[in-house]
Amino acid sequence: MEFRLPELGEGQNLIEVLTDKASMEVPSPFVGTIASLDAEPGQVIKVGDLVLTYDAVGRQGDAKPGKKDAEEAAPELGAKSQKATVSAGSDSVAVRSNNRSAAVSLARGASVRAAPSVRYLARKLGVDLGQVRGTGPGGRILIGDLSTSIKPSDSATAPAAQEAHPEYGIAGTTVKLQGIRRKIAEHMVLSKRTIPHYSYVDECDVTELVKLREALKSSATQAGIKLTYLAFFVKAAVAALKEIPIVNSSLNEEAGEIVLHDHYHVGIAVSTPSGLIVPVIHDADKKDLLGLGKEIERLTSAARVGKVRLEDLRGGTFTITSIGGVGGLISTPVINHPEVAILGISKVVKRPVYDVSGNIRPAELIYLSLSFDHRVVDGAIGAAFSNAIMRRLQNPAALLLPEARA
Repeated sequence: MEFRLPELGEGQNLIEVLTDKASMEVPSPFVGTIASLDAEPGQVIKVGDLVLTYDAVGRQGDAKPGKKDAEEAAPELGAKSQKATVSAGSDSVAVRSNNRSAAVSLARGASVRAAPSVRYLARKLGVDLGQVRGTGPGGRILIGDLSTSIKPSDSATAPAAQEAHPEYGIAGTTVKLQGIRRKIAEHMVLSKRTIPHYSYVDECDVTELVKLREALKSSATQAGIKLTYLAFFVKAAVAALKEIPIVNSSLNEEAGEIVLHDHYHVGIAVSTPSGLIVPVIHDADKKDLLGLGKEIERLTSAARVGKVRLEDLRGGTFTITSIGGVGGLISTPVINHPEVAILGISKVVKRPVYDVSGNIRPAELIYLSLSFDHRVVDGAIGAAFSNAIMRRLQNPAALLLPEARA
């Protein structure tokens, strides 16, 4: 029997599909043993194309499979379901083998109700969902239900298991350019080939911002929000984009038009083990500082475990990328096509500076590295935009005030 790539939905996990830069699970509509994989690494496939063939357990007219049948099928399923990555149009599909307990659950856990995010976390923690009692509607398993199945020793190591680390490669090996890495390569080539970049760098005194963030951290933590510097930069950038609308635009080359957007969807570059992806904070102008902090944490956490939603990857009008977490003062970021500008922020460094009276004082400084599309944004406009951001960062208390409506 054959299994072809279906539309995405919920159910028991059979394969994971990478659509653009989002990883989602494809449910298994059958109970049985995988006979062969028909998707090869690098192969371009579309919805409806053949992915694998399988021998069904409990075909029509047969007795319904029991626990013993499922457990006998499970070892072969795990042995034959080796990892393979393919492309679906501009997307890629990853066929991954599950552990033995997950394979068994194809049969005995068919009635388990849980969202893909819960299933993913359960696999990470080594929890068999078939043994978890769901407290959600209709017995649906919620994330909180997993805690009762985690041993103390497991919970102590769970955060480390989920922590994302960059992939630095292994010397002497050859790695196929595929999946997220290929999408990044294609997009970067398009951006550099299409857009005449120019860079603009300035130094910004963020001493008051550092103090304000430190003062707000406790309240944010109590609200369950991790308040990073990035939330302040998003807030300042949105205000600057409203002051200088041409920077919040895109160039429609076919129509020969510059489209100035009246919405503010800010992309934030996130480093993941698979590569750099850019989830988007939609309507960032409608969120306060803590709201931005909460959304940033949601998007970055989902991105690092490969569970960011497709809608969270689309529609950006301006992008911010940060190298501050790993070091560095100045960068020349590549514009996220078809946007016309990108902001790179560095680490905060303490330096001696002169005040207006000529006295030396300690200051917290940060470098802003901006890249602009010179077809749309000229040098003077780029400088004005940088200045507009810096004014907000140097007077951060104003970022806490509600925006004045016209």
